[in-house]
Amino acid sequence: MDTDKKVLIVEGKTDREKVRKLLDEPVEIICTHGTISFTKLEELIESIEHRDIYILVDEDDAGHKLRKILKRELPNARHLYTQSIYKEVAETPLMYLAKILLNANFEINRSYLLNGGAT
Repeated sequence: MDTDKKVLIVEGKTDREKVRKLLDEPVEIICTHGTISFTKLEELIESIEHRDIYILVDEDDAGHKLRKILKRELPNARHLYTQSIYKEVAETPLMYLAKILLNANFEINRSYLLNGGAT
């Protein structure tokens, strides 16, 4: 496994698909399906702990709870945030989501920055 590869942790499959279409570089996107068991979390940490880890979860109660757990277990991860007006990553406009990722040094398909891209 490539230890230099970026890892992005999201909550749902819809989040993963939305982010995937924006990225213009290989990134492993891990979906927690909203929650994560202690056993799965331990397995996850072992498999990614030496990589660049980014966390992008919803701005709702479930997302805040998951982020708190991930902050404790992955203290070196970089946290990315959507605006609370969108609440969910899946509901965040593509252009805004592209800017969040670009600001975190992800390579983005430029069409989403130049003309707003499609939703």
